[in-house]
Order: sequence, then C-alpha cells, then structure tokens
Amino acid sequence: MREPRDGARTDSSKPSKAAPPPQSFPLILDIDDFKGDFSFDALFGNLVNDLLPSYKLEESESDGGDALPNGHLRVPSDASKYSQGIVSPLFPEVEKLLSLFKDSCKELLELRKQIDGRLYNLKKDVSVQDSKHRKTLAELEKGVDGLFDSFARLDSRISSVGQTAAKIGDHLQSADAQRETASQTIELIKYLMEFNSSPGDLMELSPLFSDDSRVAEAASIAQKLRSFAEEDIGRHGIPVPSAMGNATASRGLEVAVANLQDYCNELENRLLSRFDAASQKRELTTMAECAKILSQFNRGTSAMQHYVATRPMFIDVEIMNADTKLVLGDQAAQASPSNVARGLSSLYKEITDTVRKEAATITAVFPSPSEVMSILVQRVLEQRITALLDKLLEKPSLVNLPSMEEGGLLLYLRMLAVAYEKTQELARDLQAVGCGDLDVEGLTESLFSSHKDEYPEYEQASLRQLYKVKMEELRAESQQISDSSGSIGRSKGASVVSSQQQISVTVVTEFVRWNEEAISRCNLFASQPATLATHVKAVFTCLLDQVSQYIADGLERARDSLTEAANLRERFVLGTSVTRRVAAAAASAAEAAAAAGESSFRSFMIAVQRSGSSVAIIQQYFANSISRLLLPVDGAHAAACEEMATAMSSAEAAAYKGLQQCIETVMAEVERLLSAEQKATDYRSPDDGMAPDHRATSACTRVVAYLSRVLESAFTALEGLNKQAFLTELGNRLHKVLLNHWQKYTFNPSGGLRLKRDITEYGEFLRSFNAPSVDEKFELLGIMANVFIVAPESLSTLFEGTPSIRKDAQRFIQLRDDYKAAKLASKLSSLWS
Repeated sequence: MREPRDGARTDSSKPSKAAPPPQSFPLILDIDDFKGDFSFDALFGNLVNDLLPSYKLEESESDGGDALPNGHLRVPSDASKYSQGIVSPLFPEVEKLLSLFKDSCKELLELRKQIDGRLYNLKKDVSVQDSKHRKTLAELEKGVDGLFDSFARLDSRISSVGQTAAKIGDHLQSADAQRETASQTIELIKYLMEFNSSPGDLMELSPLFSDDSRVAEAASIAQKLRSFAEEDIGRHGIPVPSAMGNATASRGLEVAVANLQDYCNELENRLLSRFDAASQKRELTTMAECAKILSQFNRGTSAMQHYVATRPMFIDVEIMNADTKLVLGDQAAQASPSNVARGLSSLYKEITDTVRKEAATITAVFPSPSEVMSILVQRVLEQRITALLDKLLEKPSLVNLPSMEEGGLLLYLRMLAVAYEKTQELARDLQAVGCGDLDVEGLTESLFSSHKDEYPEYEQASLRQLYKVKMEELRAESQQISDSSGSIGRSKGASVVSSQQQISVTVVTEFVRWNEEAISRCNLFASQPATLATHVKAVFTCLLDQVSQYIADGLERARDSLTEAANLRERFVLGTSVTRRVAAAAASAAEAAAAAGESSFRSFMIAVQRSGSSVAIIQQYFANSISRLLLPVDGAHAAACEEMATAMSSAEAAAYKGLQQCIETVMAEVERLLSAEQKATDYRSPDDGMAPDHRATSACTRVVAYLSRVLESAFTALEGLNKQAFLTELGNRLHKVLLNHWQKYTFNPSGGLRLKRDITEYGEFLRSFNAPSVDEKFELLGIMANVFIVAPESLSTLFEGTPSIRKDAQRFIQLRDDYKAAKLASKLSSLWS
C-alpha cells in the first residue's frame, strides 16, 4: 500500500499494537501491493487490526478473550455480563471500517481499469511483434529453400566426383593387382624353371629354398608351384605317376612335379624334426611356427598326427601296463566289479586330466586345435581304451560256461556293465574338454559293439545258469537233511523232506533280484525303446520260466507227499474176516497214514500259499518295473501279459491237481472216522424209557474237529475265488459222503433226533465256508431228517412244503425201523408216483 498524504506509512503485514486511530484519509492501494505472495486474508486482517481500538485488545486480555489474526475477537461465553447490563458493541468502529472498505472498493475498480488498459496496450504490441515475426520467418524459409537447393547441387556434384574417383581407384587397384600377379608369376616361373631343369637335382635351387629363416616363404612357394605344375599336367592329360617315373623326360613340367614333391617331402621332414625338438624342450613358440608352416602341407595333417602319435600315453609300454594293473590289480583273475569300477574311475580321471593338459598345449601351438583334439581323443579311445577293454572283457563261451566259482557269466556281464558305464562317463568328460567334430558317443558305442550284439544271449544264459546252480544247491541241502533223518519212519521222513523242498518266497525274491539286475543292464545298453523292449521281454520271459518251473516243481513235490499218504491208506485197507490182533495193527497203521495225510495236506496248502505270494511278487514286479519299459512299443506289453499267463498255467494245473488230492485226502479221513466212530446204536437207541440223547454223535464230533483242524491251513492259504471254489467242492463231497454213510444204518424217532443234531453240527461248521449252495443242501438234510421223527401217517404232509427232497427222502424212509411193520411202501406209493 502507498503512504498516506501526510507521509505516514501503513504496514500491511505487521500492524502495530498501539496504532493510533485511523485518520479520515482515503486508503490508497497500489498495483505493486498485489504482486508476489499476495494473500487476501492477510490484507483483510491487517486492515481490521489497524483500525480496531486499543482498548479492545486490553479488554480481551483481561477477560481471557483472544484476538484473532484477522481482526475478529473471541469473546468468552459469559452470560452474567449481559445480565448486569454491561453491553458494549463488538465493533464500535464499524462505520469507519465501512467507509474504508468503500474507498478500497473504489480504488480496486480504478486499479482494474488501469490493468485493463495496460493489457490492451500489450495485446496491440504483441500483435505488431507477431506480424513482424511472421514476416521474418517467411523470409527465412525462402533463404533455407535456397540453401537446400544449393546443397542438393553440391551433393550431386560430390557424388559424381566420388564415382569417378572410385572408378579410377578400381582401375588403379586392378592394374596394381595385375602388376603384382604378373610379378609373382614371373617369380614363380623362375622358381619353376629351377625345379624343371634336371630330374632329381635339388642342389642348384635358389637360396630361398635352403634358408632356414625363410622356410615359411619357401613352403608357400613350393605349394603354389606344385599346384600350378600338376594343373598343367592335368590339362595335357599326362598322369603324374608316369611323369615322375620318367627320369629322362624334360618336356613339359613332369620333372618339376617330381622335384617339387621331393622338395616338399624333404621340407616337411625337416619341419617335423624341428617340431619334435621344440616339443621336447616345450618351446611353444617354435612349435607354433612349425605347425603354421606345416599346415600348408595336407592342411597340417602330418603335423597333427605326428604330434598325437608321439605322446607318451601311446608309446610308453609302462603306462599301458600301469593301466591294466590299476584296473585289474595284481591278480587280474580275482578282480571284482566294484574294484574294477574304482580302478576305471581313477584311470579315466587321469586320462581326462592328461587330455586337458594336452588341450592347453594344442590350443597354443596349432592353427586348428579342434582338429588336433579330434585326432587325440580318437586315438585315446581306439588305442588306449581298446587295449584296456580287450584285457578286461574276455568274452566267455556260451557252450562251455565258466563255473560259478570263477564268477560265471554274471561276472562277465557285471564287468561289461561297469566298463560300459565308466567309459560313457569318460566320453562325456572328453566331450567337455573338447574334441572338435569327433562323434565321441558313436565311437564309444563302437568299442562295445561286439559285446552288445550278443548281449541278450549272454544275459539269458546267465539267468539260466544262476537258476540251475540255485536248484542244485537246494537239492543238495534237501539231500543232506534227508540223509540226517535216516532213522525216522517212512511217513515221517517223507514229511521232513517235503518241508525242506517246500516252495520259498525268499528264493522267488532272489529270482526277481537277478532279473532286476539284468533289466538295469538292458536299460544301460539299449538306448532305443524298441531295442530296450525286446531285451526286457526276453529277460522277463526267463524270470517267468524260472518261477513257473520252480512253483510247478514245488507243487509236484507237495503232491508227491499227498500221493504217498494215499498209498499208505490203501495199504492198510482190510477185509472183513481178520483177527482182532490184525485189525488192531491195521488201525494203528491207519492212524499213522491219517497223520501223514494231514501233514501232507498242510504242506500242500503252505505250498499253494507261497505259490500265490510268489505270483503276486511277479505281478507287482511286472507292474512297477517292466510295464513302463514295454508300453512305449505297440503290442509289447500285451504280449508280455499273455506270456505271463501262459507261464503260470503249468503251476495252476499242478495246484488244481493238488487241491483235488487234498479233497480226496480229507474225505478219506472223514470216511475212516465215520466208519471207526459211528455205532449202530447212535441212531437206534433202545426204548428203555430213558430221556433221549440230544448231543451230537462221537463220529460227528470227531469229523468236525478234524475238519476244523485240517482246514485251518486252507483258510489261510487260499484266497478269493480259489478259496470259495475249493470249500464249495469240499462241502459237496462231504454232503455226498454223509448221505452214503447214513445209508448203512436204521433209525428210530430218537435216532432221527440225534441225526438231526449231527446235521445241525455239520451245517454250523460248514457255514464258515461261505458257500450258499452247500448251506442249502445241509438245510434240506435237516428237513429230510424229519422222516425218522414224524409218525407214519404224517409223512405225506412232510413233502408238501419241500418237494425237492422226495428223491433222497424215498431212500431215507426205507431206513426207518418201522418201514416194513408200518407198510410204508404201500402207503407212500402214490406219493412217489
């Protein structure tokens, strides 16, 4: 704000606390007051604070009120002051403030008019300046267009001059090249004339060809001369060998070719000698120079091959002998695969380190190190590794197999697998070191090609050999135990031998372990899925044959004990007219035969159980290990499944025959127990007025006890449908035996009640078979036993509810003790018709 007319200045930012009341001078505002950080709140506060009376400030301090920065007064809310009649206006200077604001408004309007005038003038000035600027830009654009035209003409001129200069340069370069070529050709012709002067004479040549310091230049020129001469001879149709053999010929360049060849040979030998001397002294610079020069002769092949051939690993006999000793040990005949694996790892690591050191030298010496590394690695595999493998892998004969004391075929196969695996690792290590374009993998495979071609035959022969030796071992153990039990009775001794020749899941697991090892070798040697599937199928077929034969033989041995027990039973079958002493001896022998039969039954059930466990092991092994190897090849998996089913068919047939014999054995003992224990009075109790006996007969109790005891092993050994079929057949046979047995007796009503108790006892035991058809038959037997209990006149009503028992009931009714007395035949004739 401007100063008032009396020269006093009003501070708009910091108002004085004791400022005098404002005069009546109008407020003067200036445009500059609105520049910078202008705040309307600050301006308004300053105007109000400057004009408020000072006593208001004091009153606010005494009353606890606060003066606001913008001029407002915060008055405490105390209603008692108004009640006392003390009323004072808050803004007593409001009239002055109002006049001040009106003056300020007028001045603000005046300032706006001034600013609008200034803005109008500025717009006019800007319009004039913009018009001048546009005119200047138009003139500049015309000048720039002229410059662009000038530059385009200049660029065209420069391009024309450059093309002319380039043509002149090309002509000059071509002329210089022709001159250089002509000069070199003249020089070469001179040298060629020297070589073509006289046949076999190299003494008159220029110093260039004998100066050791210019060997590289001499070699280059000699190669050019030889190429030129051979090309000329080729154009004239003269073969080089005839030209070289014609010592007297002087026409053409035949003599030059011969002399150049002799000189190149002599120079190459000289360079190789120098290269060898430098190699022994480890002078890499000299070696590199010689190698570079020799690269002009057959692309340096002679130098590369010479360097590789002179490596100690290929010419030192002691190194080769050390290789064999490290791998096979001092006693090569007793080497084990684990020791060979450790020896090969050590040897191959040493070879890899040696090749890595040679790679550093080759890289520093030869212009084409990859080609040299290719030759070096090939030589390592074909010479050093092949020599070692020939001593390590002596292929045995399949006609005269090595004995298991010598390791058998399995030792050869394990050695082959170890050598193949370790040699593959060596090939990968050498590939990492560097071997150029050499197919290391293919070369390594070729080292084992003769072994891999016949590998499947050796693997199958090895499995057959292992099986044969194992069977001989088991037979020998069985024979020893049989010999040690010489004083044992025949039946008891048979059971002992049978238990030792019993099928063992441990043995089958050993078969599987052999097969797993063979399959791992198949995986190692066969990379193609089809080849792998073929090998795996052949090896797995060996396992199927072994397990099938082993199980079938074991079941047959178990059947032999059943057959022997049957022979013992038949041997002691007596006629009717024998003495009491003979009968007692026969009964004792029959007891022994029954014990042998029960023992052979348990042995066969154990054999069946172990057979099932063995088959389950094979199936699990097939599912876990074999299937995934066969599935990638169409038809291989299905064919293997079919072969597995076919292989097990012989074992299933042996098991079926044995189970039939088991039923015969059980039924024979049941018949013996029934004959020995059943008394005629069991079913025809005397009518002496005593209460009837409702207990099962002794024969029934003995039979049920025997069946419970002997069939315990069958319940454990058999599973699923096999168990159900066996128990169903056994129940049907027992039903038939009991029917035939009861036909031998006559029954009165009390005997019928006891028979019904026997039938109930049998039925309760047979319910554990879970055979519905058997349960139904014995339920019908219980109903049919009622024919002995009911009165004669009630028999006809007995069959009305169960007509299915009429056929058997007709035979049973004839067993009633009153059958003839009650004339039941005539009474029931209409029922049977």
